[in-house]
Amino acid sequence: MHDIVSDAISPQLEQLRAEVDVSLDRYTEFSDDCPEKLRLAMRYSLLAPGKRLRPCLVLLASEACGQHHAPALPAACAVEMVHAYSLIHDDLPAMDDDDIRRGQPTCHKQFDEATAILAGDALLALAFQVIAQDLPSPITAVRCLHELALTAGACSLVGGQMADLTAEFSNLDAEDLAAIHRRKTGAMFRVSLRLGGIIAEAPAEHIDALDTYGEKLGLAFQITDDLLDVDGDEAAVGKRVGKDADQGKLTYPGLLGVAESRKRAATLVGEACDVIGNLGESATPLNHLARFVLARNQ
Repeated sequence: MHDIVSDAISPQLEQLRAEVDVSLDRYTEFSDDCPEKLRLAMRYSLLAPGKRLRPCLVLLASEACGQHHAPALPAACAVEMVHAYSLIHDDLPAMDDDDIRRGQPTCHKQFDEATAILAGDALLALAFQVIAQDLPSPITAVRCLHELALTAGACSLVGGQMADLTAEFSNLDAEDLAAIHRRKTGAMFRVSLRLGGIIAEAPAEHIDALDTYGEKLGLAFQITDDLLDVDGDEAAVGKRVGKDADQGKLTYPGLLGVAESRKRAATLVGEACDVIGNLGESATPLNHLARFVLARNQ
């Protein structure tokens, strides 16, 4: 998936992203006996330029539920670590076989395949370590660990990648494609928002609203991602134009056409903003972020 920095990013999102970057840098400056090549590979992928959209969702969800975002920073970093791990592994020759990620060589191209696999493994483990050691409440930490483990597991993120691989060159429809991305992009968006709500000790109805917002926003994000793959050029998106379609991977423009894909993304963003209306003014930044996601195809 494309994950480049945009000039359209809001000042608030830019500030949150900067805070996340500082924390990610700190978490990967190991003081123990981590092999240097492994440390470099982990930092190479984790600290690569990006919007840090998923960790920002953690922080914005916490604020939308009435708490300052600072206590949620460890969970935000953990989400980004899981995301980075998944990208490293998805890019491997046995998976999506990508050479470029975020405008630079993928981890296995920059280092080697074995190092990339181990860097992904280490980032996944570090994510759970960070939540366990740095969330202030043990009860909250256990809830967050459970949520993140479910999202990273066989029935969600990993299962989604398996389904994605088996769907190549298959005769599936848009609903089948949506089901795959609910396990991948959608699941990571949803857990990001749920973690923010849990850390803010939000009531169940608010967490449920954030969950639905995340599901709809995640699908809209994936549609705009597919549109970028069709419309963008290599310099703009850091990826060969139409590469997914050329490899037989299902895309929304390939199934629905460009115009219908844009329409569906806009509808999803509108629905996402509507569902968090009961959170009041504190949810305004989440509305802005949803519009920002939609603007990625323009």
